[in-house]
Amino acid sequence: MQNILDKKIKLIWDFRGPAAERTAEHYQKHLAEFVVLEELKYDITGFQHFSDMHSIAYLVVAEFEMKDIREMLRPNRGEIYDEDI
Repeated sequence: MQNILDKKIKLIWDFRGPAAERTAEHYQKHLAEFVVLEELKYDITGFQHFSDMHSIAYLVVAEFEMKDIREMLRPNRGEIYDEDI
């Protein structure tokens, strides 16, 4: 069973509109820099494109880091991260 402090949370930033794809890719680069600067437990960032008008950037954090990072970076939403999906 996974320890609660090891649970991974995927923080998500939604980008919409014709520039969503480029914006999400660019924001992911800043998230990767943030991981290094803040020495986060996990080094998992990325972006996904869902349509011409909707893309996301995301950052995976340990549950114990989530509250502080959420307050600093203000993601739109979050979900439990499942590496198998």
